[in-house]
Amino acid sequence: MTNILEAIVNIVENSSFKITQHASGKNRANNVGEALELYIKDSFANTLDVEEMKNKLEIFNTKFSWLGVQNHPPDIMIKGGDAIEVKKIQSAKSDLALNSSYPKSNISSSSPMITEECRNCEDWKEKDLIYCVGHTTDDTLKSLWMVYGNIYAAKHETYQKIKNIISSGVEEIPNIELAKTKELGRVNKVDPLGITNLRIRGMWQIQNPIKVFDYLHVCKRQSLKVPSNKTFELICIIPSIKYLSFSDISIRKIEGLSQDGFTIEDAKVKDPNNPANLISCKLIRYIL
Repeated sequence: MTNILEAIVNIVENSSFKITQHASGKNRANNVGEALELYIKDSFANTLDVEEMKNKLEIFNTKFSWLGVQNHPPDIMIKGGDAIEVKKIQSAKSDLALNSSYPKSNISSSSPMITEECRNCEDWKEKDLIYCVGHTTDDTLKSLWMVYGNIYAAKHETYQKIKNIISSGVEEIPNIELAKTKELGRVNKVDPLGITNLRIRGMWQIQNPIKVFDYLHVCKRQSLKVPSNKTFELICIIPSIKYLSFSDISIRKIEGLSQDGFTIEDAKVKDPNNPANLISCKLIRYIL
């Protein structure tokens, strides 16, 4: 079984940051997003140097139980392991657009946002969630943040409460015809002819991890032995309890890396549910 430590080792040892656009179609933004998602799959599956897609897919089949469908989280699920959400940005500090899906500390098989196929792809109830946020050009990955949802997003109830209040308010509007929906609301036959419907959708955003964790991300270039004009950075924040739950083999692999620009250190981050509390974490950086 693969995990985030194995993915980091694969990225550091491979040190190739070109994202190949295998996706078809004329929508360039979607193509770049799919190319980034493929890079993340390759990182976790150790297929960054595998060229044939047929060979990649055979390995993916052994590593992953779910590879996602559009508009339904998550993007990737590791067999017996974590879930992964991949987010592409083309401005280093821009916020993340989550659209109708609010931020998640983890993902549950009972969530109404996931598909039935995802629910049944393996025997699972709840998975930790990794947000992989990539800043890209059209063909190159400039930076990658990997952050666990439980130190990034508040508990589900925080967002669900707001969603429920808005939906309840819509239901109180007199003389309208409501329809069942997974969105915030849907009103049918708004006009006298009954030919106009209103979809009420949430458009959630969350701040970029580079802003959220700016109190941690201080690049000490002299100690990291990296050039002043960096070409790539990988920043990963893992709760210490989670880090220690990985196999000794994976921990030895990552702690045995000696490449210039690679560091692991202890850090503390704010608890998303109560910033007065601090959560012990591992801060992993690879900067070239």
